[in-house]
Amino acid sequence: MRGSRRLAAALLTWACGVSASGLDAGAPDPTAEARNRMVEEQIEARGVRDPRVLDAMRQVPRHELVPASQRALAYEDRPLPIGHGQTISQPYVVAAMTDALRLTGSERVLEIGTGSGYQAAILSKLAKEVFTIEIVPELAQRARADLARLGFANVEVRQGDGWRGWPEKAPFDAIVVTAAPEEVPPDLIAQLAVGGRLVIPVGGGREQQLMVVRKTPEGVTREVLFGVRFVPMTGEAEKD
Repeated sequence: MRGSRRLAAALLTWACGVSASGLDAGAPDPTAEARNRMVEEQIEARGVRDPRVLDAMRQVPRHELVPASQRALAYEDRPLPIGHGQTISQPYVVAAMTDALRLTGSERVLEIGTGSGYQAAILSKLAKEVFTIEIVPELAQRARADLARLGFANVEVRQGDGWRGWPEKAPFDAIVVTAAPEEVPPDLIAQLAVGGRLVIPVGGGREQQLMVVRKTPEGVTREVLFGVRFVPMTGEAEKD
């Protein structure tokens, strides 16, 4: 918690040097060091090596995409509550899911479960276009505003149920899901381009597995990466 207190004090000092328009009035951003440490100790140390993913994690200000009450903990190795019974995943999980997509910069990506907008912000640094769906209206509104305020112009936020994806924007080169359904939604596989990847947590309660679904000319393959614990997917995913 000592690092959290230092970050909170630094954020307060930095905020005092920021003008009313949100532009830096001369004080350096103290969170850059926290992000570097986060990447080095939590992400790189656990095996994520793609330099583009690591750079994106260093650049995106996670503290700007969590509630004010959680900002001092933004770069800690933990998930954080964002309201409405939802959470933002710990940084390593965001990085590992992003890494599994194998993005090169030209892709159209769909995200199911916008949450705070942090995963979408990371994706925006790595892909051409990002389309993200959030079922909770208040979270969708807040994420849309925060992403626009921070300049992530290639992200489009939609409020709605993500179970059936976003067919008007399909096909997608990559899809990432940040809430766990009991099974992989068939519409998401249908909206995945041939050669594309879907990264998704699947399962109920404590029995969830992070899975990579690949769509090839020969068919669909599935690979389990590791165990995870996400909030359950709601909406149509809850049907019997």
